[in-house]
Amino acid sequence: MNRQILRLAIPNIISNLSVPLLGVVDTAVVGRLEHVYFLGAIAVGSIIFDFIFWGFGFLRMGTTGLVAQAYGAQEERKTRIILARVLLVALVSSVFILLIQIPLIEASLYLVNASPEVEEYTRIYYP
Repeated sequence: MNRQILRLAIPNIISNLSVPLLGVVDTAVVGRLEHVYFLGAIAVGSIIFDFIFWGFGFLRMGTTGLVAQAYGAQEERKTRIILARVLLVALVSSVFILLIQIPLIEASLYLVNASPEVEEYTRIYYP
């Protein structure tokens, strides 16, 4: 039983660890450049990305329980319906985020209150 749980949990653990690694890799690469505002732009861009990414964590967390229940009850049709609905929500949300990308970055930069140089390079890094 414990091995089965571990076998299911390891991919989820790796997935959760991979998100912060995006910012770490960018920081390691840009940290070698000459100006500190490059690093500031990476930090601000990573914060914005992480906030949006984890904001949609409800899709993963909510779907897991519902699909597990339907799968355990051997209701294949219900499992497919749940997954289709979640994929539709994810698709619509993704398109919406793409449509409001520029206002979203501007609002985020306003809230962060970064220096003009950091804001300029965040706009380049973010999209």
